[in-house]
Amino acid sequence: MDIKTFSFAAATPPLSVIAAANLAGVSLHIDTSLPPDSVPTFLFSNGLKLRGAYVLLRYIGRFASIPDFYGQNAIEASQIDEWLDYAPVLSSGPAFENGCKYINEYLEKRTFIVGHSLSIADLAIWSGLAGTGKRWESLRKSKKYPNLVRWFNSLVAEYGTALNEIITTYIGKKGLGEPSGTKSNEQAVVPDQIKKVNGNASEKVKGGSKPSAEIDLPDAVVGKVRVRFAPEPSGYLHIGHSKAALLNKYFAERYQGQVILRFDDTNPAKESNEFVDNLLKDIDTLGIKYEKITYTSDYFPELMEMAESLLRQGKAYVDDTPREQMQKERMDGIDSKRRNNSVDENLKLWKEMIAGSERGLQCCIRGKLDMQNPNKSLRDPVYYRCNPMPHHRIGSKYKVYPTYDFACPYVDAIEGITHALRASEYHDRNPQYHWIQGDMGLRKVLIYEFSRLNMVYTLLSKRKLLWFVQNGKVDGWDDPRFPTVQGIVRRGLKVEALIQFIVEQGASKNLNLMEWDKLWTINKKIIDPVCPRHTAVIAERRVLLTLTDGPDEPFVRIIPRHKKYEAAGNKATTYTKRIWIDYADAETIAVGEEVTLMDWGNAIVEKIEKDQDGNVTGLSGVLHLEGSVKTTKLKLTWLPEIDELVSLTLVEFDYLITKKKLEEGEDFIDVLNPCTKKETLAYGDSNLRNLQHGDVLQLERKGYFKCDAPFLRPSKPIVLLSIPDGRGKQA
Repeated sequence: MDIKTFSFAAATPPLSVIAAANLAGVSLHIDTSLPPDSVPTFLFSNGLKLRGAYVLLRYIGRFASIPDFYGQNAIEASQIDEWLDYAPVLSSGPAFENGCKYINEYLEKRTFIVGHSLSIADLAIWSGLAGTGKRWESLRKSKKYPNLVRWFNSLVAEYGTALNEIITTYIGKKGLGEPSGTKSNEQAVVPDQIKKVNGNASEKVKGGSKPSAEIDLPDAVVGKVRVRFAPEPSGYLHIGHSKAALLNKYFAERYQGQVILRFDDTNPAKESNEFVDNLLKDIDTLGIKYEKITYTSDYFPELMEMAESLLRQGKAYVDDTPREQMQKERMDGIDSKRRNNSVDENLKLWKEMIAGSERGLQCCIRGKLDMQNPNKSLRDPVYYRCNPMPHHRIGSKYKVYPTYDFACPYVDAIEGITHALRASEYHDRNPQYHWIQGDMGLRKVLIYEFSRLNMVYTLLSKRKLLWFVQNGKVDGWDDPRFPTVQGIVRRGLKVEALIQFIVEQGASKNLNLMEWDKLWTINKKIIDPVCPRHTAVIAERRVLLTLTDGPDEPFVRIIPRHKKYEAAGNKATTYTKRIWIDYADAETIAVGEEVTLMDWGNAIVEKIEKDQDGNVTGLSGVLHLEGSVKTTKLKLTWLPEIDELVSLTLVEFDYLITKKKLEEGEDFIDVLNPCTKKETLAYGDSNLRNLQHGDVLQLERKGYFKCDAPFLRPSKPIVLLSIPDGRGKQA
């Protein structure tokens, strides 16, 4: 059933419908003869009709071949529907800027309105803005709504040809910059429907009825929520920790509450000030604002007093059972022979522990909970252990240290934490957490669970990551192959992509084994619209192409570094008679073939030189600049034969292990990837001398890269790290 006619009033074109049809490749016979204020209509070949701008937009969204155009699932489709209901407020004079403000805030951590790709929701908001003409253009040039402008510019960069054609045809003669007196139909008609159902449109903006993917925190009271992020300073922050950190941030912001950053420094054998400093750096990278920094070690005196109090109350005891035997007894539900020690005996052994004596080193404090409980975490957990190692903050003051199981319930309650976010893998320990708080006489803190984030081909155990560092398998905790925040950011991941990736998962309790491709795809959508384009040729076996009618003297043209993003600036490109091309390209060219030299024009290859082994060693040909780029199969990147080219080292990476997921008990050393880093020498255009450390760029036809070491001197190559593009490979 084909669409026979698409009718609407010339004065009120439904821009979003026109754009959706254009992008979806739907051919429409357009009739603009309807009287003013008429409803846009599809007339089908069988006589059926559909009416209303957003009805038509939804119809196209459902049958178009564009992936996820109407959402990836029912949730996303419903979110899109919310946005279609919301979009008309952009037509209301007093509500327009309120709408811009809300959408700007919503887009802070998003690339698209819904999901990870273009949807009809994006087109609805685009048309609402573009349809206002000069009003939006004025705001677009200001710095008032940076996230909204970034989103709008990315759409224009990606789909500008189609969108500008629509604006030129239906709004004005100079694309997005020059509107006419017409206004979009979805703005002219739908607001009246919104007012009938929901009251005044401007009130809708100011109220709380806005589309969102919000996560609820049980029993949360606005202004009174206090959460904590409590990393152990025994490693750098990795992508798994980031989920916990950002969820705490999310809930604190949503409920106008507070985040406390607490270092859970109860194990001096693993912790150091280096890790504290770098965790602070990583938390700052994630943009997490905290009320204050605390340390569990700040509470050591109080925790020791609490331990002694529980010993006196008979709610804990000192045990000298050897560790392996203790573990077996806990598994079998067998009481320790020390479980019924007298209070005096327990206090005597406790003093030995505090002194760090030989006798004390044999002992630990255990809580007296329930040794027969099916939940083994309640079978008398350890509260305190003896450890003579000095602490990274307080030196050798203490010889005893609390376990996490003992310290966390106490400090959470004392610091006024309302909700403790914990990974669902600790679900069985939640009753223990509350039992201990009850024995301590403290209020119970609500526990909110979320699933641990696991990535394919990735180890997130700090103990295992430390092994790679200590054994020289990586260059440090910020190695681009590592899943640490510093590692993946060094690799080229934008923090906003990481935040979007994690926040979009929400606080699901389902176990997640996520693909890296999804994260890098989000990242690509952020960097591609804005990163400058440059050219490189692989050094090994590169081939000279001599253009016999090329310029006798080199000349320079100034061209954009990004054809669709003016702010990327310009670059100088030199044109010469002899140019370098990649060997991989040279060996695919046939005699007489016409090829396109990117940023120059076409050329015809007339002669191919080869060595005795059949390897291409040189090419010659003539320019054919009047030729059409549409007719050539090969679009070649090239560099001029000049001394100003810069040396590059292109670095590609692979996963550290060869298995997607380790099975229980499987040793990661058995699945180590023997080759995880590859360096390739290349030459780049002279403009690359201006790269700064951390700059992201695209090498045409080679992918995205991040500058890890900029130009210092001709003998030292610029180091560029390959950024995955989300298409199933690491580099």
